[in-house]
Amino acid sequence: MERDAQRINTSHGHQVAPGEIAIGVIIGRTSEFFDFFVYAIASVLVFPKLVFPNTDPLTGTLYSFGIFALAFVARPIGSLIFMSVDRQYGRGLKLTIAIFLLGGSTAAVAFLPGHAQIGAWSGILLALFRLGQGVALGGAWDGLASLLALNAPEKERGWYAMIPQLGAPIGLIIASALFAFFISTLSAADFLEWGWRYPFFVAFAINVVALFARLRIVSTPEYASLFETRELQPSPVIETVRRQGRDIAIGAFAPLASFALFHMVTVFPLSWVFLFTKEDPTRFLLIEIVGAVVGIIATIASGLIADRYGRRALLGVSAVAIAVFSGFAPQLLDGGAVGEVIFMVTGFALLGLSFGQSSGVVASNFSSLYRYTGAALTSDLAWLVGAGFAPFVALFLSYHFGLLAAGAYLLSGAVATLVALGINTELARKIS
Repeated sequence: MERDAQRINTSHGHQVAPGEIAIGVIIGRTSEFFDFFVYAIASVLVFPKLVFPNTDPLTGTLYSFGIFALAFVARPIGSLIFMSVDRQYGRGLKLTIAIFLLGGSTAAVAFLPGHAQIGAWSGILLALFRLGQGVALGGAWDGLASLLALNAPEKERGWYAMIPQLGAPIGLIIASALFAFFISTLSAADFLEWGWRYPFFVAFAINVVALFARLRIVSTPEYASLFETRELQPSPVIETVRRQGRDIAIGAFAPLASFALFHMVTVFPLSWVFLFTKEDPTRFLLIEIVGAVVGIIATIASGLIADRYGRRALLGVSAVAIAVFSGFAPQLLDGGAVGEVIFMVTGFALLGLSFGQSSGVVASNFSSLYRYTGAALTSDLAWLVGAGFAPFVALFLSYHFGLLAAGAYLLSGAVATLVALGINTELARKIS
């Protein structure tokens, strides 16, 4: 595939262009987030019944969310492994192995036997497949988002920083639409038996297409040279942590508000509505699609706003808005269809504005020598701290202490972002 990509580029007289990088970034991120959301939706609608049928629905969902978090624990391990592959064998081989591992782990879930067939081994296999996804996601870091930001016109940095983030709402729309289709057209028994498996097959096909799109960029001599001149080369992980550990930690906390909100408007509300209301899951998935469309618009708007007023200003204002949102919005999930729509639309609007610029925070605080590896590690830790356990914690707190407790959890993420932006003057200077 890498050789084919090189031939295509050579035959077309390939030239480096920010627009082409942007297309590769969007395709790559959409495939990753599609895998993410397919698994997340199944964690609510399928795995509690298929893998944990001997528990009550709430406990089964919490078990499912516990396995869901394993991918975020494994991501830093994947980065460690695949950075070594990158240094020794090149970015093309690293991406090929990582994407096939991601697609293979996702497709393997489609063949998962239930508890009725193999007992507790069903949960063990699911955990292993999820760990495989996490390791692969760590290895799928290609540096294209950083390359895109570094090649963007100076007055359009915010616009180009938001482009990779479009993959999240696009991936959610595709995943939600697929599940909504199968739920609405199949009986409950057929959906649980075989219908839910099809989105996981689709994920593998999308990953292959995305791999070729990314190889078409990273495998060319022009881009290889650009990666080198921009010093986007992998550095040893231990050395990177030793040299810029403080920057990695601060960078992981700076986007925490948006990363916490990410799961609070995607995975958590689906679990709450499915478990504690009589809402049809198909209808709520359609509401999620509407919310994701709003998220796309808000993400695009974040680029325009950031270029006019500064990324740091936008992130700070967004964190304050998320803090306000956390004080009242979660209770809307018990407010019927109207409350759910208000919660989702408002939440996705805030998510688009804040998440749209979070990649700029991740990549901007590193010296050129450690930028590639440092940005990858920062992203891994930000997802782990801000999002990995969010569905589990939010559902647990909401059940025991009410939806207001989920709002308090979200508030903690907003506070962490404001503190990180406030104490790190170097970061503030670089992204303002």
